[in-house]
Amino acid sequence: MFFCCGFIFSGVHCEELTQPASMTVQSGQPLTISCKVSYSVGSYYTAWIRQPAGKTLEWIGMKYTGGTHHKDSLKNKFSLTVDSSSNTVTLTGQSLQTEDTAVYYCARLHSDTNHHQTYTKTHSTFKQ
Repeated sequence: MFFCCGFIFSGVHCEELTQPASMTVQSGQPLTISCKVSYSVGSYYTAWIRQPAGKTLEWIGMKYTGGTHHKDSLKNKFSLTVDSSSNTVTLTGQSLQTEDTAVYYCARLHSDTNHHQTYTKTHSTFKQ
């Protein structure tokens, strides 16, 4: 869980994003990580990013009720869904292997790039 407060013109603004701290999945089995957020998933994009140990961040994609954008090389591996009734954004991965072991972040993208991004993370391990 991550809780973030940032100052905006009207005062202090806080957002909360919640996802599991860690999970272990057998190679070849699907991965599903849900990120419950305190803001409207219809108003802001929620992005998914991953970082394998010792490697740089890799953008997976972003989603809101009106659209989806994926990294081209990952769009057949990961799908993104939103549930506006529960303000939940879900990342689903198919046929993942040990090389997909990473910390997976969900993050709110602000429309104003002067704001800090708010994020939480799940460490996902794939076992043979």
